[in-house]
Amino acid sequence: MIRKFETKTNNEVAHSRVMGNGQGSSRAVYLDNAATTAVDPTVLEAMLPYFCEQFGNAASIGHDFGCQAQQAVQNARGQVAALLNVDPREIIFTSGATESNNLAIKGSVEKLREKGNHIITGVIEHKAVLDSCKYLETRGFEVTYLPVDSLGMLDLAQLEESITEKTLLISIMAANNEIGTINPIAEIGAIANRHKVLFHCDATQAVGKIPIDVQECGIDLLSLSGHKIYGPKGIGALFIRRGRPGNRPVPQMHGGGHENGYRSGTLNVPAIVGLGRACELCGEKMTGESERIGKLSQKLLRLLRENIDHIKINGHPENRLGSLLNITFEFVEGEGVMLAMPDVAVSSGSACTSATLEPSYVLRAMGIPDELAHGSLRFSLGRFNTEEEIDRAAQSVVRAVKKMRDLSPLYEEAVKSG
Repeated sequence: MIRKFETKTNNEVAHSRVMGNGQGSSRAVYLDNAATTAVDPTVLEAMLPYFCEQFGNAASIGHDFGCQAQQAVQNARGQVAALLNVDPREIIFTSGATESNNLAIKGSVEKLREKGNHIITGVIEHKAVLDSCKYLETRGFEVTYLPVDSLGMLDLAQLEESITEKTLLISIMAANNEIGTINPIAEIGAIANRHKVLFHCDATQAVGKIPIDVQECGIDLLSLSGHKIYGPKGIGALFIRRGRPGNRPVPQMHGGGHENGYRSGTLNVPAIVGLGRACELCGEKMTGESERIGKLSQKLLRLLRENIDHIKINGHPENRLGSLLNITFEFVEGEGVMLAMPDVAVSSGSACTSATLEPSYVLRAMGIPDELAHGSLRFSLGRFNTEEEIDRAAQSVVRAVKKMRDLSPLYEEAVKSG
């Protein structure tokens, strides 16, 4: 017998169920939602029947089991498409945004190779984009890596000037995963369309947090991931615009011709159902949720500024995700602050690179000195965070920073010099 979760809409109840706060406030405050999110209970509830009850293979449509699975996949495809305002036939399921980025970038330029060999991207894109481009450079492609200013913004004039007759693809993210800066993707889409160049957008951090209308933005390929929007890990999607000349990426996985030939492999029906439900919830909750999370984020920033001097916000002050704060605490090491506050889960950089001791390549590209980049932490809030948690987190951060600064002769000199 499968246990099912009771569906409730109260955010506090959902929070206690997901984050385990039923045992008091000893549980660490999770402020690393840009790395991954907890699965929403209603998403899990939608997934459960497809593990043991409706377990069919979506490609085996000769019987009811397979037909039920196929119908569930098609329903989820429609839910993802609705969030982006696209045709469900334009949604391809993948294992996550990393695979989506690889398929979009490698597959597109391989398809169009006879027409050129040039790609344009930005220096602060996700590693899944940058490493795909670096791989293609070993295969004879040329890549222009556009710089950013001190706020993490691209120069659109420079982007357009970089386009040549050999340019095949522009790949620019919707919102940066470390600093939250939002790119003007509609303007980038217009530039790409004007020059008849494909536009790929890694929208992993933006989907579900800000409205993204693929039609209005002129996007040809868009990547997203389930685990950033309260869905399961190991599932994502790639939007591929139909009717766009040359926009048919060469498959990177072969064997069976699933997903219209773009991505072979037996479909992960439970995860696909979860992604669909997660996208549906984002569409329903986005406006109110973004406002609530934005207020919590501003409260956290206010509490930190009131109690800690010599701090700086990295990224654009206004054109940014309201859920993400990248803060530099001068005269301390970010890793040291994290160790001093085990009751708060944050990141010292993107989750994909935080295992290294090198300062964030994103902050470096913005011209932030290494010593300041090393003192930076990323706070990313989400659906299940509460005001009480923000109060607790702020107190812990203040204690940790002050503790580390008590050991810093540089801070002592700064205080003396005024």
